[in-house]
Amino acid sequence: MTDAPASTARIARGTPEFRRVALGLACGGFSIFALLYCVQPLLPAFARDFDVTPAQSSLAISAATTLMAFAMIGSALISDAIGRRALMIGALVFSALSTIAMGFATEWWQMLALRGLLGVTLSGLPAVAMAYLADEMEPDAIGFAMGLYIGGNGIGGMMGRFVVSALADWGSWRLGLGALGAFGLLSAAAFWWILPPSRNFRPHPVGWSRIVSGLARESRDPGLRILVVESFLMLGTFVMLYNYIGFRLQAPPFDLSQTVTGSIFVVYLCGSFGSAWMGNLTSRFGRSIVFPSGLCIFLLGLAMTYPDNLASIVIGMALATFGFFGAYSVASSWVGLRASPQGRAQASSLYLMCYYLGASVLGWAGGYAWSAGGWPALLASAFAMMSVALIGAWMLARVPPPKTSG
Repeated sequence: MTDAPASTARIARGTPEFRRVALGLACGGFSIFALLYCVQPLLPAFARDFDVTPAQSSLAISAATTLMAFAMIGSALISDAIGRRALMIGALVFSALSTIAMGFATEWWQMLALRGLLGVTLSGLPAVAMAYLADEMEPDAIGFAMGLYIGGNGIGGMMGRFVVSALADWGSWRLGLGALGAFGLLSAAAFWWILPPSRNFRPHPVGWSRIVSGLARESRDPGLRILVVESFLMLGTFVMLYNYIGFRLQAPPFDLSQTVTGSIFVVYLCGSFGSAWMGNLTSRFGRSIVFPSGLCIFLLGLAMTYPDNLASIVIGMALATFGFFGAYSVASSWVGLRASPQGRAQASSLYLMCYYLGASVLGWAGGYAWSAGGWPALLASAFAMMSVALIGAWMLARVPPPKTSG
């Protein structure tokens, strides 16, 4: 079923259609992070139950994000043929079913296979959502809409982690994953009900030659090339931070329980606020100012997690989360504006492919830093990555606007 274009009018901020799109994509964004990262606080439990190392347990994240990264290219192809909305709905449904099935895994390879399957199915939402906004929204409404969408990411990330952590202490992590998968199905139904059909989508024939030529065309833009590197560094560092904070908090001198450890993800609310607030600020101060500001807040948060003081760690994680989501919302809206009108899906998939590859590579590599030198070694790695990202933001501010925009 394709999304038939009924009108070429773009959606302006403040209209009823804008509110429907923002609410619908917030539901989708909620499910993305809830289903993708719900296993993060369970990594210490996986290490115990499946008898694997911390770095090996982090493969539960990397298996999903790696396959998700590469599957986005195929998702972009399919969305160009059948429409954005239909693919996003299917992605949510099958990802929720995969999460329910994880609760029945008895071997580590089974868990990794199901996580990889989730990555493939879930790939149909993130890049397509960015293309949907670029298709349907007025340019000055995209930043705020993207901020609300990513705010849904933050709330979903918090709820998914907290729910499975609490249920893991109360019953088992299997119960937690089953409950979250069921909630994912409800979220998919809400997404289907709320999100309006595309009005400006035009179907294109599926063909690998077209996607390859489109990727080559979009990658010629110097701004987009920098944004791709930024995406790798930002999410990779962020996932590294959250992958191993549970190991730190469940070890001396803290010795926290699974539920209390999971409660630290409440700071994801700061990310939801940061994404909407900083996305809104772009219309006043510009992306070239707001984007590096988010990265600086991220770096400040990293520094505050260094002492063995629980209050400092919580505040540091909150600041890092605020900064990450704020910078991510700005960068994500920037991609659609730098892409050519006919290459938005390809540009979005290229950006998000490197975004999730960063989560896979740096999230996994952080386990070796943790094993070698504990939190100080991991923090040094995170500082190095974000310092490079800050240099990239300085370079990005000096790239001239693209010749084409839509």
